[in-house]
Amino acid sequence: MSQELLNAAKDKMKKTEEALQRELGAIRAGRANASILDRIQVDYYGAATPLNQIASITIPEARVLMVSPFDKTALQDIERALMQSDIGISPTNDGNVIRLVIPMLTEERRKELAKQVKKEGENSKVVVRNIRRDLIDVLKKAEKSKEMTEDDLRNYETEAQKLTDASIKNLDGIVAEKEKELLDV
Repeated sequence: MSQELLNAAKDKMKKTEEALQRELGAIRAGRANASILDRIQVDYYGAATPLNQIASITIPEARVLMVSPFDKTALQDIERALMQSDIGISPTNDGNVIRLVIPMLTEERRKELAKQVKKEGENSKVVVRNIRRDLIDVLKKAEKSKEMTEDDLRNYETEAQKLTDASIKNLDGIVAEKEKELLDV
């Protein structure tokens, strides 16, 4: 039973790491990154459709995203969706493809984004620590109701701490990688 609880906590921590990775992927770093377009929905024949399902997104240059629609009639709809989105980049339409030129980030903006990355990392650490706390609460209740011994409880608490430490180390690595990407000019 307790091993199942540890595995469930480990899965939740892994999902927290993946969520942080996705969240940080949406932060622009002054380089072209197709993941900034992941949340864009295009009104395609009356249905909200993810951009990556109706167009291919390529990176021909370091700071350029190129959106090539599979159906050329959707070009205007894609352009409208990009203009209405929160990415803050004006699309350039040449009749066949849409280009998005990612502007260089100022030093001040890079530092702001680095702070935002750290904040997201801290929030994820809090989530991981809450998962550990909840797990330990369940284990203590099991020990109180004599489902496990005090020694078992200590062993499981140690295991829970090891899981937490490993997850926090992974989160720190994700944050450090994104900060490096942001602060490299």
